[in-house]
Amino acid sequence: MRVSRRKSGSFCVCSAILALGVWQVVNAEENIGTAIKPPPIPGQNESGIQIYLRAGLKTHGPGLHDYPQFLADWSKLLTEHGAVVNGSLHAPLAQELDSVAVVVIYKGDAGYIGDADRAALEAFVKRGGGIVSIHDALCGPNPEYFATLVGGAKKHGEINYTLDANVPYTVVDSTSPLTKGIAGLTLRDEAFFNMTWASSPSIHVLATTVIDATPSAGKHKGEVVPQIWTHEHTLPGGQPARAFVWMQGHSYANLAKPEIQNMLLRAIAWAGKHPVDELVDYKPPPAPRRQ
Repeated sequence: MRVSRRKSGSFCVCSAILALGVWQVVNAEENIGTAIKPPPIPGQNESGIQIYLRAGLKTHGPGLHDYPQFLADWSKLLTEHGAVVNGSLHAPLAQELDSVAVVVIYKGDAGYIGDADRAALEAFVKRGGGIVSIHDALCGPNPEYFATLVGGAKKHGEINYTLDANVPYTVVDSTSPLTKGIAGLTLRDEAFFNMTWASSPSIHVLATTVIDATPSAGKHKGEVVPQIWTHEHTLPGGQPARAFVWMQGHSYANLAKPEIQNMLLRAIAWAGKHPVDELVDYKPPPAPRRQ
């Protein structure tokens, strides 16, 4: 059969397009799963401790419980101190924790946790991952469970808080580098009491406070309650893990106080099993000269 030159030309063009499409598909399949490393981020210490900031939506009034601001401020602060930082306003997914050494939780009622998120967090802790819990992150419906992760927790819905109060610290372990600069410090913040404590192992208390006389404190006025502690433990089938808890942070401004900021930097490094002063002492390399 005779094919016209016009039809023959069209056939050739179609064949070329088809061949190009097949090549692109084959080439794409060959590159599936090949990670393309992005260029380095200026100012980031690529070998630094990897941290995940678990924040949440803001609650309470101005200046209080400002979880989104924490995510913004501390992602920059920790990067400046030599860390590699990720984070979000949601519970971390399993894949987001793959290379993470420590999760910092500043989000109210983080004890409310679904099955998938709970499994991801437990797997992280079982491989030795650390947790730093700030303020009411340890509040939830099942304090007995959350206490197994961080050493102590409080039940949501109970009156177990002072609200706005004086929180004077008495250091119990002055030999710990985590308490450096804390002795004699008094914050205007919120303290918690009526806690559920882990028992095997129990917490290591770093600092306590005397519960202030506020309407919500009621008969708990004058009680001495731990407010800062560490918890070294091992979940069944897992590796040894560390947790650090600071129960203040009701007033967001207190996180910027030098004593508190340095305490948290040391606590994050310690919980992640890095040298305790790694973040505090980090000195960034000189900025490259612009051409």
